[in-house]
Amino acid sequence: MPCKNTFGGNMKVKNILGERFKERAYDIESQNLMTRGGYMKQVGNGIYSLFTPTKRIQNKIEAILREEMDAIDGQEVLFPVVMPATLWQSSGRFDSIGKELLRFKDRSGADMVLGMTHEEAAVQLAMNVAGTYQKYPFMIYQIQTKFRDEPRARGGLIRVREFTMKDAYSFHTSQEDLEKYYERAYRAYERIYARAGVPEVIAVKSDSGMMGGKVSHEFMLLTEIGEDSIVICPECGFRANMEACEAITENAADEALEPLCEVFTGEAKTIDEVGTMLNKPAEKTCKAVVYQRNADDSYVLIFCRGDREINETKLTNYLRSEIHPALDIENANLAAGNIGPVGLETKATVLFDRSLVGATNLVCGANREEYHLTGFTPSRDLPGNTEFIDLTKAVAGGVCPSCGKHSLKVSRGIEVGNIFQLGKRYTEAMGMTYDSENGERKNPIMGCYGIGVGRLIASVCEAHHDDYGPIWPITIAPWQVEICALRIDDASVREAADRLYSELEKAGVEVLYDDRAVSAGFMFSDADLFGAPVRVVISPKTLSRGCFELSARDKSFRCDIPVEGAAEAVEAKVRELIEAVNAKVPERM
Repeated sequence: MPCKNTFGGNMKVKNILGERFKERAYDIESQNLMTRGGYMKQVGNGIYSLFTPTKRIQNKIEAILREEMDAIDGQEVLFPVVMPATLWQSSGRFDSIGKELLRFKDRSGADMVLGMTHEEAAVQLAMNVAGTYQKYPFMIYQIQTKFRDEPRARGGLIRVREFTMKDAYSFHTSQEDLEKYYERAYRAYERIYARAGVPEVIAVKSDSGMMGGKVSHEFMLLTEIGEDSIVICPECGFRANMEACEAITENAADEALEPLCEVFTGEAKTIDEVGTMLNKPAEKTCKAVVYQRNADDSYVLIFCRGDREINETKLTNYLRSEIHPALDIENANLAAGNIGPVGLETKATVLFDRSLVGATNLVCGANREEYHLTGFTPSRDLPGNTEFIDLTKAVAGGVCPSCGKHSLKVSRGIEVGNIFQLGKRYTEAMGMTYDSENGERKNPIMGCYGIGVGRLIASVCEAHHDDYGPIWPITIAPWQVEICALRIDDASVREAADRLYSELEKAGVEVLYDDRAVSAGFMFSDADLFGAPVRVVISPKTLSRGCFELSARDKSFRCDIPVEGAAEAVEAKVRELIEAVNAKVPERM
């Protein structure tokens, strides 16, 4: 494969705008190294300007995105950043999405929004121009700036408010056709991450959230700094986001059922306090957790096993309402710390989690201050028509929903992409139809496919770095090769370095050339932060041996190459690294 430079911009370090420094700037490594390396500059909370190295990486990732989207029959379009509120009102999301959607009025007083996603714009674009089944299927995509008024901007480019995103929308006349295309998009995403040098990205089942639809996957880079919890079964390969993972709890029934008995527990309120007092482990207790609906502050009370945590995403989806932890439960006629399911009188919505199924002889609240009940057995003490719902989080060592083994592990991850089977969620709401083969008016079925470009850049840095700087994969590195000319005041060094720079440039290799009159330590420190995969060191010492020093940023190789034929040797090494990345890219479907 040729090392063709399609991105231009071979440069000298002394001409690059931006400063590099040694002092640690942030705890999250990608943010720390990209700040220290002069990759970005903060403008406001979650808003960044990008310097040339980052823009070059972005250009390369966008080129990969375009190639892979075009390969699955995508048509590139461009949607507006600013949209009239009426567009979002037609889908119902103008009112259902919270403050993350930035709303404002234009000079005429009309309500407007800044696009945080573009499903509505995609439907509006295709509506009336895809009015017959003969136009289907089709996919449109864009690479566009978006704005999400994120309340928890953090980690540099990992979680921002303004961001560049590739989003794609497919339209189909049947669920079967969507599912076939979904598989092609899934494979295209695997190819994108492998081509970007992070084949370790995994796909997990996810919750569709505000996007709608029933089937969705997130693509995750596993890392301790990730905000998402990923549930993995090493036995069968099952993977899911914690938000979407079914929680299975097995309860071993006691041989004898104890009668309900009220016991004094005084100031003991928490599961740990009550369990210690009564010599009961957390799994032999029943916990009460109280929330309120955001819309009207009405109360929701959930009972689950004491060692389980409520999955708020599952609860939100079940209630079809946003919720928050209860702030004041006295108004709900509940005894804080002593709430129990037996003899309960409350206006709150009461729900029972599946972790209580099969449990026996539990400790629970007695619904009066300073007292709890022992001997609570849900199958005996609750009405026979009680519904048990999956409302808790899966746990490490828990039962795998796929193979049934107690093998689950929980890891952290950064979401670097997502795909959704949206169904008719938007086309029905917005009235988009087409004429079917038999003349019926039908709503198209949609899929949605997104990748955040800046987040992917930061995630690659998280996955590939050392203490000194990023180690960029050759396919997206801002420059493939850096020439470090030590003692540039030496005429032989200057001549040799200039000649190599010129020869590599003619060969189409992307080169960064450091010809500053600085110390070796200073130059190498900057080179580590630039992260070029291949480095060539030229100095009086190497020239005295009739060679240049060729090395890898990741320290995988270091060798001398003869001065004569050096450009060919460097080009061959670049080609070898590119081929190593491409060897991990799966075939297209």
